[in-house]
Amino acid sequence: MGIVVFTMKASVIEMFLVLLVTGIHSDKEMTRKIKRPKFTVPQINCDVKAGKIINPEFIVKCPAGCQDPKYHVYGTGVYASYSSVCGAAVHSGVLSNSGGKILVRKVAGQSGYKGSFSNGVQSLSLPRWRESFVVSENKPPKGVIYPSTLTYSSSKSPAARAGETTKAYHRPSTSGTTTPPATLMQGLAMPAAEATHTTLPKPSAFVASATSSPRPQPADHGSQETDLWSTTPYTSSRKSPSAKPGFVPKEELSTQSLEPVSQGDPNCKVDLSFVIDGSSSIGKRRFRIQKQFLADIAQALDVGPAGPLMGVVQYGDNPATQFNLKTHMNSRDLKTAIEKISQRGGLSNVGRAISFVTKTFFSKANGNRGGAPNVAVVLVDGWPTDKVEEASRLARESGINIFFITVEAAVENEKRHVVEPNFANKAVCRTNSFYSINVQNWFSLHKTVQPLVKRVCDMDRLACSKTCLNSADIGFVIDGSSSVGTSNFRTVLQFVANLSKEFEISETDTRIGAVQYTYEQRLEFGFDKYSTKPDILNAIKRVGYWSGGTSTGAAIHYALEQLFKKSKPNKRKLMILITDGRSYDDVRIPAMAAHQKGVITYAIGVAWAAQDELEVIATHPARDHSFFVDEFDNLYKSVPRIIRNICAEFNAQPRN
Repeated sequence: MGIVVFTMKASVIEMFLVLLVTGIHSDKEMTRKIKRPKFTVPQINCDVKAGKIINPEFIVKCPAGCQDPKYHVYGTGVYASYSSVCGAAVHSGVLSNSGGKILVRKVAGQSGYKGSFSNGVQSLSLPRWRESFVVSENKPPKGVIYPSTLTYSSSKSPAARAGETTKAYHRPSTSGTTTPPATLMQGLAMPAAEATHTTLPKPSAFVASATSSPRPQPADHGSQETDLWSTTPYTSSRKSPSAKPGFVPKEELSTQSLEPVSQGDPNCKVDLSFVIDGSSSIGKRRFRIQKQFLADIAQALDVGPAGPLMGVVQYGDNPATQFNLKTHMNSRDLKTAIEKISQRGGLSNVGRAISFVTKTFFSKANGNRGGAPNVAVVLVDGWPTDKVEEASRLARESGINIFFITVEAAVENEKRHVVEPNFANKAVCRTNSFYSINVQNWFSLHKTVQPLVKRVCDMDRLACSKTCLNSADIGFVIDGSSSVGTSNFRTVLQFVANLSKEFEISETDTRIGAVQYTYEQRLEFGFDKYSTKPDILNAIKRVGYWSGGTSTGAAIHYALEQLFKKSKPNKRKLMILITDGRSYDDVRIPAMAAHQKGVITYAIGVAWAAQDELEVIATHPARDHSFFVDEFDNLYKSVPRIIRNICAEFNAQPRN
C-alpha cells in the first residue's frame, strides 16, 4: 500500500513539473510574440511632402514614377520638408524611379537649400525653410523599431489615400486629477524604438495640478505642416469650453499654405532664349506640342533671379519676342505665359531669327545679366527657308551658345528643297554633337527635356560664352628701368589702363595682374587680387616707378612663376610686355618657356627697344604679336590693333 501511495505521489509531482515547464515555455512564446510585433512598411504616394508626416523618423515604401517634375523637390542632400519624400529619394540616388523602401529622418531647418539636377530629377533652390529631412537606404539601426502606421498633420492627408492609418491625437481631460494621454510633443520626443508601443505613463509623473499650465496640444489645421511650434500664448476670443491658455502651432495663425518661391538654381545661372518655329508649315497640332515642350522645360528649370532666366522668340516671316528674360521670374508664371503664345505663321526664316536674337534679345534692357552665359535654343520643323551660317557666326562671336533641335528632318526626296545643306552644323556653337539634337518626330520631343536641361546648365561646357574679352588671365610685364623716366612711366601705366578697359573684368571673366622689373622684379598685384574694373584701374594708377637696369629675360621667368602659375586652367594666358630698350640678359630661353607653357606673349617696344629681341619674345607669328612705337606718347595708338589681334586669334579657334 505504501509503495502505491509513493508511486501516485511521484506521478503527481511529475505531472506538476511537466505542466510547470509547459507553462513557462508557453509564457516565453507569448513574451516572444509580444516583443516582436510584425512590422508592416507604410505605403505613400509620390506627392506626399515630408512636412505632412509628424513622425521624426520612419520607413516608407514609395511607388514607381516619382521622378516626374510635378513632384517638387527643394535642396540637395538635405531637403526642405516642403519636398516630395519619394522625389527627394530619387534625386539623392537612394531610390530608382521604380520605387522601393527608404528610411527618412527629420533634421533642423536650413538657412538655404541649393537646387541641382541629379538622377533625372531637377531639385529647386530655396532661401530657407523651417524643417528639413534626409533620406537613406532601408537599413535601420539594430534594435530600432519603426512605426507600421504614420501620423499625419491632417486626417485628410493625400498619403491616407495610399492605405495608411492616420492616428488622431485628442486633448486631455480638463480634470486636474486624471492622467492625460501622451501628447503629440511627447510623442515627438519619444525614441523611435518606442514609437510602436502605446504605454500609459505612471500617474505620479504626469498628474496636472489645478494651477499648472497644460502642455502644448496639437490641433487639426487642415492640410498645414505642423513641424514648428509657436511659443506665443493663444489669445483668440473664439475659445471652446475646454480650451485653455497655452501654446499652439504657428499654422493656427494662417489659413493656407503657400508654395515657397524659389530664387533659382545658382548652379544653372544662364540667360536662355528659346527660338521657336511659328511658321505655317508646322501646323496647329505640332505648334501645341512645341508649347508643351517649352512648358516642360520651364517646369524642369529652377527659374529665378539667382538661377536661370528664360525668354521666348517666335519666328515665321519675321521674328518677334514673346517675352524677355525679366518678364517672368519663376517657372509657374513662365508656364502660364507659354500657354498664351499664338502662332505667327509664314516662312521658316531661322537665319533672320538668329540675327534678331543677337542684336536685340540679349540686351541689358531685356534682362541680360552680363556675367551669366547666353544660350539660344533654336527649334526647327524640317529645315529653314533662309541661310543660317553667317547669322550664326555673328551670334557665336557675340558669345551666344547656339543649340539646334531639328524635328522631322528632310528625307531623301525633300533634300533638294533645303536652302543650306548641313545647316545645323554650320549654326551650332560646337560641332561635337553636344549642341545639336535631332528628333525623329514631334511626338518624341518630350524625351529631350531632361537631356537639354542638363546640357544648358552644364556651365563648364558652354564654351561659346567665352569671348576674347572675358576669358583670359592677362599679365602685364612693365619695364621700370632708369631709361624710362617718371613721366614716361606714367604714360606706360595709362597704356596698361587703356588696354584693361577693353576687357570684361570679374572673378569669373578676364583677370588682370602686373609685374614691374629692372634688374630685379616686383609683383604689383596678382590675378586674384582685384575682381572689378574700377579696382584694377585704381591699382594700375597706384603703381610706383622703381628705376634701375633692364633684365627682361629674368622678368619673363619671374612672371611665369609668380603670375601665370596661379592662372586658372580654363583661362587663356596672355602676357603683354612693354620695354624701352635692349635687355642686359638673354631673353630666348625664358621666352621659349613661356611659349611652351601656352602663354601667348605680346611684345611692345618703345624708342630704343631692339626689334629682333621683340620678335624673339613674341608668340609666332611675330608680326601679329610684336609692336613698336617710336615715342611713349604714341603708345595709345596701338591699343585698337592689339585688341583686334587678340580677338582675331581667339575667334580663329576651331569650333569642334
